[in-house]
Amino acid sequence: MNDTRQRIRIAEAVSTLNQKYGSKNPSTAEAVPVDVGRIVLALDEFMECVRYLNTRRSSTVLTLDSEAAVQDAIYLMLRPWVLDLVPENPTERIAASRYAIKDFVSRSVKAVIEAKFIRDAAHGKSITKELHDDIETYRSHQHCENLIFFIYDPDVLIPDKAALGRQIVTPRTYAGVPLTCYLIVKP
Repeated sequence: MNDTRQRIRIAEAVSTLNQKYGSKNPSTAEAVPVDVGRIVLALDEFMECVRYLNTRRSSTVLTLDSEAAVQDAIYLMLRPWVLDLVPENPTERIAASRYAIKDFVSRSVKAVIEAKFIRDAAHGKSITKELHDDIETYRSHQHCENLIFFIYDPDVLIPDKAALGRQIVTPRTYAGVPLTCYLIVKP
């Protein structure tokens, strides 16, 4: 399946989401206000979009076999109505010569979206540490008041999803500034 046809089908799925949750009105310059709740709701519909694309034709249309593929699908889902969504930018230097790469940022929503792809059982077991490292990285980032973790776990390799949620989705405040973490895990 060529890349152009895959993008067209993803755009059709995005249109379905836009009808459900609202979208930019093409006849005006005004956009429907976007907040972190709407982004979380849209990401929660990720599997519905994948299912739509993969059952619409006789062959598989969307192959999610890497973190980059998951990031592409998320970007195509959100970008039409999160107009300032920026992919893959290095954040400020966080240590002597270390940078963090955030998957997506929206300054208007003050949100960073981190996409993860669980590649094997060892990664499923260690994802908690990876998420906590991300929290430490973004807790003082000027454009991050909301940190949204989207984890695609196709083989259900995270041992205890509920425990992961209890550890990640908890109120946090750093130097008087709240950081709200969201967690979406999809099989």
